[in-house]
Amino acid sequence: MNNYKKNSLSLTGAVALGTGVMIGAGIFALLGQVADLAGTLFPLAFLVGAVISGFSAYAYIKLSNAYPSAGGIAMYLKKAYGPGTITAAGSLLMAFSMVIGESLVARTFGSYTLQLFDVEQNSIWVPVLGVVLLVVAFLINIAGNKVIGSSSLAMAIIKIGGLVIFAIGGLWAAGFSFGEVVPSSISGDNSVSGYIAALAFTILAYKGFTTITNSGGEIVNPNKNVGRAIIISLFLCTLVYILVALAVSANLSIPEIIAAKDFSLAEASKPAFGKYGLWFTVGIAIVATISGVIASIFAVSRMTAMLTEIDLIPHKHFGMPG
Repeated sequence: MNNYKKNSLSLTGAVALGTGVMIGAGIFALLGQVADLAGTLFPLAFLVGAVISGFSAYAYIKLSNAYPSAGGIAMYLKKAYGPGTITAAGSLLMAFSMVIGESLVARTFGSYTLQLFDVEQNSIWVPVLGVVLLVVAFLINIAGNKVIGSSSLAMAIIKIGGLVIFAIGGLWAAGFSFGEVVPSSISGDNSVSGYIAALAFTILAYKGFTTITNSGGEIVNPNKNVGRAIIISLFLCTLVYILVALAVSANLSIPEIIAAKDFSLAEASKPAFGKYGLWFTVGIAIVATISGVIASIFAVSRMTAMLTEIDLIPHKHFGMPG
C-alpha cells in the first residue's frame, strides 16, 4: 500500500473525514447518555473529555509525523512490536471498536429519520435504515478518494454550519442566559462513577481523530498534514460540542434530555425553530451520521488492507490493495 492512491487526499479532505466520525458519532448519539450520567455538569464533561483526548491526540500526531501510513495505529504497533500477534490483535481490536461505532451511528441515523414519520422508535425500520446507510457508505468508499473527499467536505460544511446555527438559535431562545447551564449546586443524584462513565462517553465522541491517521499513505504531505488535520478536527469538534451542549442545557431540563435521549437535539431545537426545529435537526443528524459511517469505513478498510499486506490476517484480493 506504499503507493496506493498516494497524494489523492487533501488536508481539507482529511479534516472532513475526521470531523465526519467525531461529530457523526458524538453529539447526536451520546449527548443524552452523557447528560444521564453527569447530570447538570454534562457540558463540562465534553470540555474535560476534549482535554483528555488532546493528550492522546498529541501522541498520534508525533507518531503520524514519524510513520505516515494508511495503516494508522496498525503501523505504530508494527513499529513497536514487530509484525506479530500483538500487532494483529491490537489492530483488530481497534477495527472492531470502529465497527461497533458504525453500528451506533447507523442506529442513530434510523432513529432520527423516523422522527419525520409517525413510526415508533422500536420499529424494525430503525435497523433496516441503518443497514441501508452502511451499504450506501460502502458504495461511496469503493468509488475512490476523490468522491470520498468531496462528499465528506460538503457534508462537513453542512453539519458544522447547521450545528452552529442550532447552538446560536438555542442560546438566543434562552435569552443567552447561562443560569441553568452553570448550576449553583451539584446534584447528588449522580455518583462519581457516573461522572467517570460520562467522561468515557465524551472521549469516545472525540475518538474519530484516529481515523485521520489512516489517511497517512494517501494525504498530500503526510508528515505535516496528518498532524494538522488532527489538531483542526479536534478544535472544531470541541467548539461545536460545547456550543451544542450549552444550547441543549439552556432549553431542556436533565429529565427532558434523558427522556428524549436519542433525539434530544430535536427537542432542544423547538423553542428556537418551532415546528421547523424537528426537520432542521433531523436533516443535520442525517448528514452527520452518513459522513460518520463513510469515514469510519474508510479507516477500517485502510487498516485491514495494511494488515493483509504484511500477512497478519488472511485475505483474498478481489482487486483491493494487499
